Amino acid sequence: MQSKEQRQRRIQDIVAKEFIATQTELVERLLAEGYNVTQATVSRDITELRLVRLPVGKTSHRYALAPFQLAADPTEELRLRFKQFVKDVDRGETIVVLRTSDGHAMGVALVLDQLSRDDIVGTIAGQDTIFVAARHLEAAKALQLEFDDYLTA
Repeated sequence: MQSKEQRQRRIQDIVAKEFIATQTELVERLLAEGYNVTQATVSRDITELRLVRLPVGKTSHRYALAPFQLAADPTEELRLRFKQFVKDVDRGETIVVLRTSDGHAMGVALVLDQLSRDDIVGTIAGQDTIFVAARHLEAAKALQLEFDDYLTA
């Protein structure tokens, strides 16, 4: 039985060398090599490895290794990711909505989660959208201003 570290190294190798468009394809590839995985396991691995989905053409995507490593300071990392990937900031009551380049929402949300801030209850990320749940309305307003500043910095 392979360890988590071996499995994750293999995932990195696969996405670096092959066209993998979906988690299902990655699960099937790993199962064929004898790894005992589920879609949930692969989903967690993708998040932990900070894999990104890159657009290929107009309608397809592929998984790839993140083009950079996380900075030691999560706040600085957040600023960097905002400059590279965040396109828009909006707010609806206590939810701040971030629009990112396609395939980069999970990476930005990961950094937000690493901040462990009391004013952020949690995040939900899709392909190009992140919902940031603020603890209360005033916190949401302050987060929106802070994120707007990251966009214009």
